[in-house]
Amino acid sequence: MPYFGSEETVKDLKRALSNPNVQTDRLRYRNYIIRVIRSMTQGLDVSSLFMDMVKASATVDIVQKKLVYLYMVTYASRKPDLALLAINTLRKDCADPNPMVRGLALRNMCNFRMPGITEYIQQPILSGLRDKASYVRRVAVLGCAKMHSLQPNTEIDPSMVNELYSLLRDPDPVVMVNSLRALEEILRDEGGVVINKPIAHHLLNRLKDLDSWAQSEVLTFLLRYRPRSNDELFDILSLLDDFLHSAHAPVMAATLRLFLHLATAHPAVQADALLRVHGPLLATCGSASRELRFAGLCHVQQVLRSQPALYGNHYKRFFCGYSEPGYIKFRKMEILVELVNDENVALVLEELKSYCTDVSTELAQAAIAAIGRIGRTYNEKCLDILTGLLALKQEHIASAVIQTFRDLVWFCPKSSVAVCKAVEGCDESLQDDEGKQALLWLLGEYGEQISGAPYVLEGFIDSLKVELCSVVKMELLTAAVKLFLCRPAEMQDILGRLLHYCIEEESDMCVRDRALMYYRLLQSGVDETRKVLLGPKSDPSMTVLTGRPEEPVNIWASSFNTLGPLCGTVACLENTSAENSVQQLHSAEEKDGAEEFKLSPPEQTLRTEAIEEELSCIADAAEELNLTMGPPLSHEAFERLWLELQVAHQQALGIPRPAETLETLQAAFQLVKIQTLAFTRTDAVPWKAYMYSRAGGTLILAELLQGAPEESESIGNLLVSVKQQPENQQAIRSFFSVLTNVLQTLSSHGSQN
Repeated sequence: MPYFGSEETVKDLKRALSNPNVQTDRLRYRNYIIRVIRSMTQGLDVSSLFMDMVKASATVDIVQKKLVYLYMVTYASRKPDLALLAINTLRKDCADPNPMVRGLALRNMCNFRMPGITEYIQQPILSGLRDKASYVRRVAVLGCAKMHSLQPNTEIDPSMVNELYSLLRDPDPVVMVNSLRALEEILRDEGGVVINKPIAHHLLNRLKDLDSWAQSEVLTFLLRYRPRSNDELFDILSLLDDFLHSAHAPVMAATLRLFLHLATAHPAVQADALLRVHGPLLATCGSASRELRFAGLCHVQQVLRSQPALYGNHYKRFFCGYSEPGYIKFRKMEILVELVNDENVALVLEELKSYCTDVSTELAQAAIAAIGRIGRTYNEKCLDILTGLLALKQEHIASAVIQTFRDLVWFCPKSSVAVCKAVEGCDESLQDDEGKQALLWLLGEYGEQISGAPYVLEGFIDSLKVELCSVVKMELLTAAVKLFLCRPAEMQDILGRLLHYCIEEESDMCVRDRALMYYRLLQSGVDETRKVLLGPKSDPSMTVLTGRPEEPVNIWASSFNTLGPLCGTVACLENTSAENSVQQLHSAEEKDGAEEFKLSPPEQTLRTEAIEEELSCIADAAEELNLTMGPPLSHEAFERLWLELQVAHQQALGIPRPAETLETLQAAFQLVKIQTLAFTRTDAVPWKAYMYSRAGGTLILAELLQGAPEESESIGNLLVSVKQQPENQQAIRSFFSVLTNVLQTLSSHGSQN
C-alpha cells in the first residue's frame, strides 16, 4: 500500500521531468531521475512516469542511460504497450557508435519480461554476436541463453547454435566461456554442448588466459571428452599438471577431478595426482573462509578412502580450533579417527579427551564416540580415558560413555571385563533415554559379570511408573528376562513384579505386548527361552575403521568436486540408541521371503559335481578373458555407481532363468569371477539379480531381469543391462560371453532334472 503523500511525490516528479528548464540542465535532470529510481526501490509506484523516462534515455550520458534502462526493465511487464516504444529506443541504441551503449541496450532489452519479446530481440542478438567489440559479444552470447529461456519449447535455431560454436574460438576468453554456458543451456535437452577433439584441445590451450572461475568451469566441461590414445591422454595430463598446484581451490579441485577421470585405467597416475595435491588440499582445510574450509575437509575425507596414510603425518592440522563452528569440528574429529596410527595415537587421544568436556553437549558426545571408535583397535588406552570420564558424574558425558561402551563390547568382546567394572554404580548419572537403553542392554548381556546388576534393574522397576519412554521399558523387559536366565534366584521376584505391572497396569500396548510375549515364552520353558533370547553378544567379524581396505579411486572420483562429499557422506560419529541398534541387527536376521531383495551369502557349494565340472571349464575361459572380482564392492557403492552410470549395453538372452537356489546361483557365478550382490526371492515377479566383475581395469555392473508373465515378449527371457567404468567394449563382450555360458549350463541341467 503506498505511503501517505505518494501521489503528490509522483506528480512533482512528473512536472519536473517534463519541465524544459530541468531538461536543459543536465545535472539537475539526472538528479530527478535518481529520485525516481530511489522512489521505485522504496516501493512507490512510479509507473505513470514511463513515457517521461523513455524520453530521458535519449542522451549521451552513460550514467543516465543506466538509470533509465533499470526503470524500463522494472516496469516493462506492467506497461506492455508503452514498452514497445522503449524497445524501439533500445534497438536504436544497439546501433550506437559507442560499444558501451550498444552492450547496455542489448543487455536490458534481453531482460524485458513481456510476451512476444523474442521477435524484437532476435536480430539485435545475432548482430551482437558479430560485433567488433568484445563487450557486446559477451552480452549477446548470454542473450542467446536468455532468449531460449523465454521460449524453451520452441525449435532451436541452428544458425544461432553454429554461431555460438564458432565463438568458442573467439579471442576474448570471456566470450568463449559465455558461449560454453549458453550452448549448455540451449542444448540441455540434447545432452548439452559437445566437446570433440578440436574443441577440447583448444580449451586446454586457452586455460591460462581465463580467470579462476572460468578455468574451473572449462575443466568441468572437459570431463565430457575422452582421449583416443594413451599418447593424447598423457599430453593432456601434461597440460593440466600446472593447475594441480593452483592457488585457487576450485581450480585445483576441478583439475584433480579431471585427472582422476581421464586416468581411470592408470591407478598409478591417479595415486600420483592425489599425492601432488595433498598440499593444496591441506591449505584449503586451513582457509580463512569457513565454508571453503569445510569443503576442503569433506574432500580430504574422500581421498582418505583410497589413501588413508596420505595425511597421516599432518594429523595436527585437523585439531579443532577454539573459535571454529561445530560442523567443522565434527568433520575434523571424523578425519582424526581415520588418521590414527601407532605413532600418533597418544596425542590424538589426548586431543580428543580435551574435547570431551567442551561446553557444547553435542561436541563432547561426538568426541567420546570418536574415542570409542579408536578403542576398537587401541583398546586399553581408550578404556582408561572413558572410565575416567565416568568419574566426572556429568549426565551427558556419562550417557555418551555408556553408549560407547555398548558399541565397544560388540566390536571387541575382550573389553567386556573392563566395561563391566566401569559401569557399576553409574546408573545414578543417567537421565536421558539413550543412556538408559545402553546401560540396560549391557546389564542384560553381561549381567552375570556385574555384581549389582539385579539391584540396578530393581531401581529401574521401582521408578517405572514415572518412566515416559516406552523404548526404555521394552529394553528393561528384555534385560530382566536375560538376567533371569543366568541369575534366576536374584531375579525371580524382580521379574515377576515387572511382568505383573507391564501386563496389568501398563497403558502402552507395545510394552504390554512385549511383556505378554516374554510371559508366554517363559511358560514354554527356560531352554526355549534361551534359544530365543540368548544370541551372540558381539560380532568380531565386522571390520574396524583403522583396518578397513582401501577403496579404488574410481568409486568416488565421479563425485569429487561436487556437492556429494558435503551432503552425501555418512557421518562416522553417530550416537545411536541401544534399541535402534538391536532392532537393526535383528531385522536383518528376521526378514523372510516377503522382502523384495535378499542378500546372498558369501560362499555356497554347488548342487552337483557335473555342474561344477562344466563351470570349471568356463572359469578357465574367464581367466583367459581377464575377468576378476578385484576389491570387494559394497552395496552402497554399487547402488551409487548404478544410479550415476548410463547403460552401456542391453541384450535379451534367449534362455530362461535357471531354476536353481540362490545359493547355487551365487556359487556358480563366483567360480567364473562374477560377484553377486543381491537377488530377489525365487518366486518373485519380476525377478532381478545384481552382480559385478572386472576386466582389464574396467568395473562392470550388471542387472538380470525377467519380466512379468503377462508381458508376452519377456516370457522365459532374461534381459541383461550392463554399465561400466571406464568404457571398454572388449570387457563387455568378455563379460557377456562368460555370463551366457553360465546361464546356459545351469538352465540345461535344470531342464534335465
